[in-house]
Amino acid sequence: MERSSDEFLTKLRNVEENYKMIEAHIAHAAEKSGRQRSDITFLAATKTVEPAVINHAIKQGLRYIGENRVQELLSKYDEYDLENADLQFIGHLQTNKVKQIVGKVSLIQSVDSVKLASEVARQAKLHNKTQDILVEVNIGREENKSGVMPEALGELIDEIKDIDGIFIKGLMTIPPICEEKSEICKYFEDMHKIFIDISGKKSDNVSMDILSMGMSDDYYEAILCGANMVRIGSLLFGKRNYAL
Repeated sequence: MERSSDEFLTKLRNVEENYKMIEAHIAHAAEKSGRQRSDITFLAATKTVEPAVINHAIKQGLRYIGENRVQELLSKYDEYDLENADLQFIGHLQTNKVKQIVGKVSLIQSVDSVKLASEVARQAKLHNKTQDILVEVNIGREENKSGVMPEALGELIDEIKDIDGIFIKGLMTIPPICEEKSEICKYFEDMHKIFIDISGKKSDNVSMDILSMGMSDDYYEAILCGANMVRIGSLLFGKRNYAL
């Protein structure tokens, strides 16, 4: 038991150090891209991370957390320190699970179809609220990934922007795994251009405030390319067993 306690304390100390390092790197990337640290949202991806560790990160100053799985979110929900942090859903969402998270999360980052948007809106109206969403874009056109294809994005936004019960706050993407930084930057740059193009259209119920892209391995490059939200998990919490 003593060893287990020591390991847990070590984990918490590692989170503290990692948090400071990430904050410094975000600030540097923001400055390099002509922005301020306050322009970038650091969201911690908390998949498989126990609530005590998440809450310790919140004590360090973390203000945004995101879960990938509905069941895991529900199992941890009562233990999150939500007085001091904002909870979002960042994973693939099935329409039959929507009712379980609407009312619990501030933002759903992974809407990629009219069907899903309509169900989110329907459930939000049952809660007498408007649910903020991001539209997920499959910037790499990968068959095994969710997200709307870039060329179909404008049409999807046109179809869902007037649905009562949702508000489109921006875009999210997960680019393909790339060996070279220059390659990943090309995807980020393409995504930022799409984001700017849609921002210029000035539609009702579409604010384009958020461009969510970049994770533990590439968040610095994502910020340089225009991201204003990054989703960081393993770099903050350490390597995790995703098979759990």
